[in-house]
Amino acid sequence: MSTTATVGVQREQPNKRTDARSRKRSKTWVFTVVVGIIALLVNIPLLNAILVSFKPDGEIAKNPLALPTSPTFDHYANVLYASGYDFPRFFVNSALIALGTVAVVLVIAVPATYAIVRLNFGGRWIISGASGLRLLPAIFFIVPFFILFSALGLQDSIPGLIAANTFLNLPLAIILLAAGLRDIPKEIEEAAAVDGASIYRTLLGIVLPILGPTMVAVSVLVFIFTWNDYLFALVLSTSNATPVTLGAANFITSTGIRWGDISAASFLSTLPPLLFAIFAQRYLVSGLSAGAVKG
Repeated sequence: MSTTATVGVQREQPNKRTDARSRKRSKTWVFTVVVGIIALLVNIPLLNAILVSFKPDGEIAKNPLALPTSPTFDHYANVLYASGYDFPRFFVNSALIALGTVAVVLVIAVPATYAIVRLNFGGRWIISGASGLRLLPAIFFIVPFFILFSALGLQDSIPGLIAANTFLNLPLAIILLAAGLRDIPKEIEEAAAVDGASIYRTLLGIVLPILGPTMVAVSVLVFIFTWNDYLFALVLSTSNATPVTLGAANFITSTGIRWGDISAASFLSTLPPLLFAIFAQRYLVSGLSAGAVKG
């Protein structure tokens, strides 16, 4: 009797495990489908822009939502090679502004965050102040920046836009770096100090390599936010420092809106930040999750 009961229990355990696995797989599939639907809905404007960029003007006017029946690359040729627009130069300007902003933000934010978190410079209110500053809309700073940059001769210049975007993204960098720095045990730095390492050597040789994923996450976010900036570019640039986001508006002419060219320009302008984020995705996830778990 006992043997039969034991066999029955052994049979029930695999059945329970199988049921648990099947339920877990079902939940995974449901979650995947829901996320896929949400991602599709969110990216409908981008997908429509891609479709329109391959359509002739006649098909765009007839039905902008339909699939292209006669795909063409004319709009991309107009964007890249049409005279009077110089869209490649807009790409170069955006790259210089975005990369320059990333470099300046890291150079300022890393030592500043280390001084705030580890050396107790200025008190904790600086982090709270940075958080509050990041919540203010960018339009709040437009008029002061316009007056200041006009007086300093930074209007319509790449250094001027780098300075403006640095000011806007520096609080975000300090907040993320502070969260990552708090995850680093102080004992590591104390051991380095016992061995005779200075603060600068500890920061450069020990803290920065450990803080690498968070720095990559900050770089990606700052690059994307700077690349996508439109308001500062609209007010603080006219021709010499025009970025790609503002350059796409050149295809709105007095004779009409060139939807195909605008769609092609918009799609091309999304590629650099998209590829940057894809290649740095692993570091982006680990960097943004810094400080989320305490143990």
